[in-house]
Amino acid sequence: MKLTNEQLKTIYYGALFFRETEDGYLKSFQYTDEQMAYFESFSEFYFERSDANSAKTIEFTTTATEVSFDYKLVWMGSPDSIELLVNGVVYDIRYVKDLDKEGTLSFKLPEGEKSVLIYLPADATVLVRNFEMNADFAPVKKGEKVLWMGDSITQGFGPLRSAHTYVSVANRLLNYDILNQGIGGYVYDPKILQKMGDYMPDKIIIAMGTNQFGTESMKDIEDYYEKLMEIYGNTPVLCVLPLWRGDVPDGEPTLIKFCKNLKAICEKYENITIVDGFQLVPHLPEYFLDNLHPNCLGMEMYGRNLVEEIRKAGF
Repeated sequence: MKLTNEQLKTIYYGALFFRETEDGYLKSFQYTDEQMAYFESFSEFYFERSDANSAKTIEFTTTATEVSFDYKLVWMGSPDSIELLVNGVVYDIRYVKDLDKEGTLSFKLPEGEKSVLIYLPADATVLVRNFEMNADFAPVKKGEKVLWMGDSITQGFGPLRSAHTYVSVANRLLNYDILNQGIGGYVYDPKILQKMGDYMPDKIIIAMGTNQFGTESMKDIEDYYEKLMEIYGNTPVLCVLPLWRGDVPDGEPTLIKFCKNLKAICEKYENITIVDGFQLVPHLPEYFLDNLHPNCLGMEMYGRNLVEEIRKAGF
C-alpha cells in the first residue's frame, strides 16, 4: 500500500508542522517560520541547521516485509545516516554521503509482526514522498510531549549516525514524543524563545552552554530562563550542564566556573532539575569525535546515563 502524505504524517514523529512541496514531497519543520526567519537574519550556518531533519523518526508496527520511499536530499551538513531499526535493533544503515540527490530507498524486513523505526539524518535535510509497504500498519504510541533544546550535541553531530545521537539513544528508552530544537553552534539566546502556536510540552530538556562558557556575563542566560518561565510557566525543566571538553584543557577551570554559575541561575526556579554533564561521558578522547562532540560510544554513554539521572530524579 502506498501512503498519502496525510497518512505518512501519522507515523512521522518529531515535527512541529509539515508542508508539501510542489513536487509532492513532505517536508518537516521543528521551528516556527518566525524562529527560522530570526536565524536567517543573522546566520546562514544556524538557518541551514534549523532546517535539518534532526534525526526525526518514522515509526510504526506492521507485518510488512518490504518498505520503500522516495527521498530528496536538499542539504547536507555532515556525512550522517538514514537508519532502519526493527524491534529496537539497527537493521540497515544508508549513509547520506553515498546517496544521490534524489532517488528511492528500499528496505527488506523480517517476517512477522514487528516495530519499525526509521531515523532521518541529524545534520542533513531529506524530504520524503510515496512511502510504501506491502502490508497494513499502525502508528506507535508515544509518551509525554517533550521539548528538547540544545546545541550541536543535542542536534546530533558527533556520531555521524542518526540512531546514535544521545537524544535518539535516550528516547528509545523513554519513548517521549519529542521536538528536538538542538542546533549546531547555538547558545542561550532569549530571542529564539517564542510561543509556538498551540504547542505546549509536558516537559522541557535544555543542554546548552558549551559554546559560551568563556563569556564574562550571564545576563543572556538569566534572561533566557526568565523568558522560558513567561512562556511555559511551571512546566518541569531539566537543565543538563555542559559536558567535559577535552579540546580546551587550559580552559577547564573557566568551564567549571561557568557550570557553577549556570547551576546557580537554575536553582532559583523550583521547576528546574539540574544534571551535572561532567558525570555523563568519560573524560577520555576515546569517547569523542574531536574531544568536544561525543562519538557513537560517547553518545551511547551520554544517552543511557542521562536516562538514569532522569529516572533517579523522578523527572
